[in-house]
Amino acid sequence: MNGGPEGRAGSLPVGATTRRVCGVRLAGTGMAVPDNIVTNDQVAKLVNTSDEWIAQRTGIKQRHLIDDNTPLRELGRDALKTALENAHLAPSNLDQLICATLTPDMICPNTAARIVADLGAVPAGAMDINAACSGFVYGLNFASGLIQSGSYQTIGVIGAEALSRIVDWTDRRTCVLFGDGAGAVVLTLSDDPDQGCLYQTMSSDGNRWANLYCPKTERDLPANDAIFSGTYDTLQMNGREIYKFAVSTLQAAIEQVLDACDLKTSDLKMIIPHQSNLRILESVSKRLGLLPGQMYINIDRFANTSAASVGICLHELVTSQRIVRGDLILMVALGGGLTWATSLWRL
Repeated sequence: MNGGPEGRAGSLPVGATTRRVCGVRLAGTGMAVPDNIVTNDQVAKLVNTSDEWIAQRTGIKQRHLIDDNTPLRELGRDALKTALENAHLAPSNLDQLICATLTPDMICPNTAARIVADLGAVPAGAMDINAACSGFVYGLNFASGLIQSGSYQTIGVIGAEALSRIVDWTDRRTCVLFGDGAGAVVLTLSDDPDQGCLYQTMSSDGNRWANLYCPKTERDLPANDAIFSGTYDTLQMNGREIYKFAVSTLQAAIEQVLDACDLKTSDLKMIIPHQSNLRILESVSKRLGLLPGQMYINIDRFANTSAASVGICLHELVTSQRIVRGDLILMVALGGGLTWATSLWRL
C-alpha cells in the first residue's frame, strides 16, 4: 500500500478487507478537551487576522488550548477513562493501549505507558504511534487487526494532541488552525463476525514531506524552502499544496472504499473525516453528492486537533445517538508524512 495518491500503475493503493473469523465491538468512546476556550477574536489580538478571515477560510470559530502545567497524557487519560466507563469495563480489562500523537510529553517514556500506569491498567501493553492527523485511524486499524488475530480481547485507542505547543504564535498561516484535545475508544472482541472493521487502508507519500513538517534544526529544512517561519520546533505548512492534496486524496480515498466494498454513499450512515478545513470537507461532500449532515463536521468548535479529531467526532456522534449499533460508518484522515487512512466499520 505504498506510493502517492495515485499509487502504483495509476491506481490508489490496495486496501485490506479484514478477516471475518470474529468481530470487533466499539464498546465505548470518550473525549477530553481543555477548559480554556480561545475565540478567533482573541487570536486576532496576537497576529494580524480577524474572526471573519479565519472563519471564511477555515470554518473555525474557536479552539480549546491546554495550559503550560497540564501534561498531554492527562487529556488522553481522561478521554480513555470515559471510554472505559461507557464500555462498562475496568482499566484492568485492557490488554493493550495505542496512543496516536505527534506532541508527546516526552520521547521516552511513551505517553501510552504513562496513561496505562495512571489508570491502574498495568501490565497492559503500550505504544505511541505518529502518523500526524491520520494517527487515530491508523490506531483503529492496528487495534482491529490485533483483536481479530485472536491475540487480544480489549484494546484502547487514543488520539491526543497539544498542538498549541508546536505552533508559531506569530505566524498567522498556522497558529489560527489548531486546537488541543483527546478522543478515545475501547474495542473488544465480538462473536458477531459482521461487526467491526470491514475494510481499511493506510498509505503514505514521504516525497511530499516538506509541505508539512516540524524542523528541530537547520539540517531539517528542505532545500530552497520558502515556507519556514524562522522558528524551529514549530509546524511549517505549505497551505496551498496541502489544500490541493487534501481535496483530491480525501475524495479518492472515500471512493476507493466504496468501490472495493461495492457500496454507494447512500449505504453509509456517516462519514467521519479528520477536521482539517471546512472548505475541504464541504468541497468533497459536494463532489460525492452526500446528503446534508452525512459528513460530520465540528471544526467550528474544536479547530484542527490532528490525531484527536476523529476520536472526538466519534464520541460526539455515539453519545448523541446519531450513529448506533448496525450502522455503517467510514472514518478517513489525512496528515503530515504525508499520510492518509480509511476505516470502514459496521457498528
